[in-house]
Amino acid sequence: MEILTKENLRLRYDEVLEKIKDGVIFIYPTDTIYGIGCNALNKKAIEKIRTIKGRPDSPLSIWVPSIKWIKTNCDTKKAQGWLQKLPGPYTLILPLKNKNAVAENVTLTDSIGVRLPDHWFKKVVEDLNFPIITTSANRAGEPFMTSLEMLEPNIEKEVELMIYEGEKTGHPSKLIHIDKEEVIER
Repeated sequence: MEILTKENLRLRYDEVLEKIKDGVIFIYPTDTIYGIGCNALNKKAIEKIRTIKGRPDSPLSIWVPSIKWIKTNCDTKKAQGWLQKLPGPYTLILPLKNKNAVAENVTLTDSIGVRLPDHWFKKVVEDLNFPIITTSANRAGEPFMTSLEMLEPNIEKEVELMIYEGEKTGHPSKLIHIDKEEVIER
């Protein structure tokens, strides 16, 4: 696994974006913890994320390029107040109205978890102009990753690159089930 700093990413920006477009599995910082992801349109890469995480049947969330993307692809009638809080540490569970907006193996349901973190890495997702998978960089049921020392060896060997900015002090994002009007702290 290659570890890049923010500066390394800046210097190799186009190369890294191409790798993400092509389906590379990578770890990246967010406004909360470290995530593991891939191109959310790449079915094969998503299956690999599911295997790495040990989550074959659970829906995955996505980091979207913009609020406009959310409004175009999701039913946001009940979500206007939450959309005004973005970017931020929230995962909004919304009905997906455009089934082609992500690969079919992302959601496994009619809803999708969308994130738009308040973090400098959002520029990467904006420039990609498509969503990436965003899930914590750990196996299901294990502690979430906040530093390089916490990276599980079985995950590290499956990841091609990591953008690392040091230890994180956050917790996973709050899950907001819009239709159920339910907020879940994790």
